Amino acid sequence: MAAAEPERPPLPPFEAEEDALRKVKIAEQAWNTRDPVKVSLGYTPDSEWHVNGVTFAGREAIVKFLTDKWNGELDYRLEKTLWCFKGNRIAVVYRYEHHDASGQWFRAHGNEDWEFAPNGQMQRRITQINKVPIEEKDRMFKWDRETHYA
Repeated sequence: MAAAEPERPPLPPFEAEEDALRKVKIAEQAWNTRDPVKVSLGYTPDSEWHVNGVTFAGREAIVKFLTDKWNGELDYRLEKTLWCFKGNRIAVVYRYEHHDASGQWFRAHGNEDWEFAPNGQMQRRITQINKVPIEEKDRMFKWDRETHYA
């Protein structure tokens, strides 16, 4: 028998805005580590992801997706903002910046819809990402990633 997954507070239902905001900031902080394994632990073992028309499920697939993502999205910096919440669901808007191996900078933005299991792990993530090239002088997220969340 598999061990029970640990609780990841705050837990649903999200009734107070402060709990939903905290959940969003916890996710933002985890993603800014760019550690695919650490990030994957915030999701149920069978978590379902829908990203720009691509669907996959499970932590192994999440780790592979994030590893591939961050191998190509260098100096990644992300900001998530709570849009709305109810019950076991939260919606966020987000922006992130990164550059590729050639040095071209990009800004991406989109929306995420999250659904949580009772233990606080995300069981479903639906997102659409729009990405545009930018000049380095137009970057918005210039904070030091290593100390920003210390």
